[in-house]
Amino acid sequence: MVKNTEINLSTLAKDLKRATSDAVVIGVGQGPDGPVLLGNPLTAKSAEALTESLKALGITGAADQAIRLPGLPETGAGVLVLAGVGKVAVGQQLSEEALRRAAGSAVRQLAGLPTVVLAFPTAGVADVAAVAEGAALGAYAFTEHRSSSDGLKDPVRNAVIYTDVPASDELSAALKRAGLIGQAVNATRSLVNQPPSHLFPESFAEAAKDLAKGLPVKVTVWDEKRLEKEGFGGIMGVGKGSSRQPRLVKVEYAPAKATRKIALVGKGITFDTGGISLKPALGMGDMKSDMAGAAVVLNTVLAIARLGLPVKATAWLCIAENMPGGGASRPADVLTMFGGKTVEVLNTDAEGRLVMADGIVAASREYPDAIIDVATLTGAQLIALGNRTAGVMGSDSVTGPLKAAADRAGELVWPMPLPEELRPTIDSQVADLANIGERHGGMMTAAVFLREFVGKGKDGEQIPWAHIDIAGPSFNNGTPYGYTHKQATGCTVRTLVAYVEDVLAAV
Repeated sequence: MVKNTEINLSTLAKDLKRATSDAVVIGVGQGPDGPVLLGNPLTAKSAEALTESLKALGITGAADQAIRLPGLPETGAGVLVLAGVGKVAVGQQLSEEALRRAAGSAVRQLAGLPTVVLAFPTAGVADVAAVAEGAALGAYAFTEHRSSSDGLKDPVRNAVIYTDVPASDELSAALKRAGLIGQAVNATRSLVNQPPSHLFPESFAEAAKDLAKGLPVKVTVWDEKRLEKEGFGGIMGVGKGSSRQPRLVKVEYAPAKATRKIALVGKGITFDTGGISLKPALGMGDMKSDMAGAAVVLNTVLAIARLGLPVKATAWLCIAENMPGGGASRPADVLTMFGGKTVEVLNTDAEGRLVMADGIVAASREYPDAIIDVATLTGAQLIALGNRTAGVMGSDSVTGPLKAAADRAGELVWPMPLPEELRPTIDSQVADLANIGERHGGMMTAAVFLREFVGKGKDGEQIPWAHIDIAGPSFNNGTPYGYTHKQATGCTVRTLVAYVEDVLAAV
């Protein structure tokens, strides 16, 4: 089902002509006095002439600007591309994220050219890795449902990074990691971009198996009969209104030398009509993306397996289709969740927390060191943090490192509180809990609900836990920017991999 796009990444240290490329990309920044040509491999004469022409050519150095010029003989390429990196300060190096975005933007806009040389200034291995990762994220397209390739451009297939950083095992490992991260993010994007006619609970479970082939992971699938028998009332309650019955998928990577144990729980609503509490028709098509959290945790575990990290990582994909069929849950129904707690369903469009609750209880029973759940959970997230910033809530011991990992990965995450006054708002008159509470602060109220299902560890204390709400940043309805394409973004995969790496480094 998932036809992934991948890019070949390599480095070049000397003669540009050895790359036999279609285009060479160099950077231009927005300086305080106008555009600034960044460090590049051009001759001094060519660089000087180009610098004098920047303003006349309308080149500003703004982020996402990519101006194509005829190639210079010294580059060996037919096209010279001047790529904007945004604001720059005199004597200050570009941040890794600025490099990542500039490279991703250039590669995204150069679709149709097979081989591109990226000649941004790189001071060390981390800078090269950022350029490589940006290229891997920019080289993406989702075209599998097109009947014709007319008018479509293939993504860049080869990115050569021009750098003075000497070849080493560390550099090779960095390029490999960048390619694997790009593969994981792009696979996430392709799952989220699938139309609901093609991606539904059963086919999502099969896609998870396909993506895991050849990797040292174990995939276990609960069908509707097993879910009913074992008491997964949240997943069944949400999914029973659809003719396409729900699934729970467990993807487990358990290397012999694991030093930590992490559980990831993902919301997998393959389409969300709102159920009986029907959503407005306007924008409902975007609800094919309501399974982004499950796609994220799946591909995070697969990336961890490919990287061979010494951690036991388990993804729980809580998959259902929320439809208003004859068997659908009604407002005022009471569901008995996995583990025995009861929930009064006051709004069937607050369904994500119901499937996630079952997954969190299941994950808790394996006593992981931490549980992180990822979900397109609330519209309130967009109101609070906008379209590009995810909210993270939960235990300080997890949310703090997650924020640090997101900063390192170049993703936007912001910690939010869980005020205690929100807990009484999800009290029910007839059950243990209600699935909605106070309207204001709805993102945090949803997290407070999920916290009720986090189990205790072997020490008797609640397992460290964090909830990441990606309702806004998981799907881009605006114009492409940086390495981010339209529709699915694949956000949070990079943060979660970086978090695991940081946790392991601290052991």
